[in-house]
Amino acid sequence: MSSLFSELRVRDVSLRNRIAVSPMTQFSSPDGLVTDWHLAHLGSKAAGGAALVVVEQAAVSPEGRMSTHCAGIWNDAQGEALARIARFVSSVGAAPGIQLGHTGRRGCVEPPWRGGGHLPEDHPDAWEVIGPSADAFGGIMPRVPRAMTHDDIRDVVRQYAEAARRAREAGFQWLEIHCAHGFLLSSFFSPLANRRTDEYGGDFAGRSRLLVEVFEAVRSEWPERLPLSMRFGVTEFAPGGQTLDESVELARLLAPRGLDLVDVSFGGNSGRAQTPWDEEGFMVPAAQRIREEAGVLTAANWNLADPVYADAILREGRIDLVMLGRPMLANPHWPVYAAMVLGEERPYDMLPVQFSTWLNKYQRSRVNNGFGRVVGAGTEEFPKAAE
Repeated sequence: MSSLFSELRVRDVSLRNRIAVSPMTQFSSPDGLVTDWHLAHLGSKAAGGAALVVVEQAAVSPEGRMSTHCAGIWNDAQGEALARIARFVSSVGAAPGIQLGHTGRRGCVEPPWRGGGHLPEDHPDAWEVIGPSADAFGGIMPRVPRAMTHDDIRDVVRQYAEAARRAREAGFQWLEIHCAHGFLLSSFFSPLANRRTDEYGGDFAGRSRLLVEVFEAVRSEWPERLPLSMRFGVTEFAPGGQTLDESVELARLLAPRGLDLVDVSFGGNSGRAQTPWDEEGFMVPAAQRIREEAGVLTAANWNLADPVYADAILREGRIDLVMLGRPMLANPHWPVYAAMVLGEERPYDMLPVQFSTWLNKYQRSRVNNGFGRVVGAGTEEFPKAAE
């Protein structure tokens, strides 16, 4: 068996393979409520063979959203809507996960298909953006955030804890805290965004303080038997940002507090970052270093669509879990495609019986079953199976 299709057990959750669906914001949640769109979007990936399906970042408060149509988990109605997704994902053999977050100064924006920039302050749907300091992100996000007070900080910690409780009550089995991409927790950790001179700024201890407080509050509400991960923005790809050394130290700090896995991504606190978008697996070296030096499981994101490469980095012990976004959008049955590429026997067995019964029955026929090789956003047809 290939490493990609080996099981992974984290606390009391067993993942059937090492393939996870990354949280992907859909900008399709009026009043913060997920809809049938999310059930179809996430359900298709769970039914397609992924082991872990993580719901997009759910805001812990109305001001924590990216846009007016982003998912939330700050009230019970939102929790009930999310519970339907958790139930379905679980019913087809995948573990349902959810990501909690607050976008901070990168919130209050238009959807990406409308430009993705800040709503002007006088827009009827706009809200006040907050951050560690009164420094704007810049570019299409020019609004200057209000520097958070100690009362604001206490409110955010409480909101994360309440969101974790709702996620637990909704039936999720995996929880992730978003601390990347320039959102609120990431901005506190980064010297590029955090210019505070109190105990929440300055050196590593100050800039990591809010992250530790949020983590401890979430862990107190999240069952001991269930995994808790954090998406780290481990490097800025820009001068003056937090270093990978600091990210390793942060993982070491949180591991004894109950951190199970670091979901490795980029910092995103500077519009001048030189991110190597075209490089295959460009976050893998950082994930490997955190895994080795902090002694925690790691997942990698970005440009991991080649099953042979994904299997190799798992087999070599560089990471523990592959997080996929765009490849799963292009092909919700990417796990089946990967199993075929890697020569797994009976690749359809990972699918629900409503699919696998018929695909297994006719897999030796000349009928093209429709699975293709994902290259970017396109497909390349497999040769027809030989008799």
